Amino acid sequence: MFTNPIKNLKALGVRDTDIIADLGAGTGFYTIALSPMVPFGKVYAIELHEDFMKTIQNKAKEHHFKNVQCFLGDVERPGGTKLASGVLDKAIVSNLLHQIEDRSKFMAELKRILKPEGRVLLVDYSGESPAFSAKHAITEADARRIFEDAGFRWERGIDAGAHHYGMIFIRP
Repeated sequence: MFTNPIKNLKALGVRDTDIIADLGAGTGFYTIALSPMVPFGKVYAIELHEDFMKTIQNKAKEHHFKNVQCFLGDVERPGGTKLASGVLDKAIVSNLLHQIEDRSKFMAELKRILKPEGRVLLVDYSGESPAFSAKHAITEADARRIFEDAGFRWERGIDAGAHHYGMIFIRP
């Protein structure tokens, strides 16, 4: 039922020196999968909930991951990620878009922290999951439109599993 983070990260083209943020990192599903893929890079886990952030920190410590840094942050607020402008090669937006209330502020913050030509992996529920209410889902077409309206270039779709869709976008 769940999407495969390693498969999705490989589709994104993660390099071992990349600086990547997992936005709305939750309990670290992507953060923990990503850390060993960027041994000479950095992984920032940005999470709004302190309990989740502590879970990620504990998992990173347990696995001896030295390249993971966690920030208690709000992705819908200018500067809310606490990251410097233009610092990221890539960003992960997984199962988050449907939760965003102020999409214009989120997209502005995403653009701010990504380098020009930086890539975004978007993965979200398709609405076909028994664990997720379809009324909360954002369709794949609407998600693409949200990113393109914010100025991102659609690169391609990816197979993100039976109950998810995935897309890669490029920051102008």
